[in-house]
Amino acid sequence: MTKMGATEPNLEELPDNNKRVKNPLVPIGALLTAGVLTAGLMSFKQGNSQLGQKLMRARVLVQGATVALMVGSAYYYGEQMNWFKKSKD
Repeated sequence: MTKMGATEPNLEELPDNNKRVKNPLVPIGALLTAGVLTAGLMSFKQGNSQLGQKLMRARVLVQGATVALMVGSAYYYGEQMNWFKKSKD
């Protein structure tokens, strides 16, 4: 039987864990996505469907960029963690 905390890494061994500091563009992208979505929905409600369609297309682009940033930063920091672990060994 193992201790509960035996498999958890020591926090001093890990690099900075504050993800918002590591990549502040992801929360900004999420807020932009929500803002463009809200503006698009308001345009549809006011009857301006052409502007609403443009805003929905813009939302897809902003959302895609945000997801790409998330995947890219996860890959980057995953590689950095692998390098950090190798240098400790």
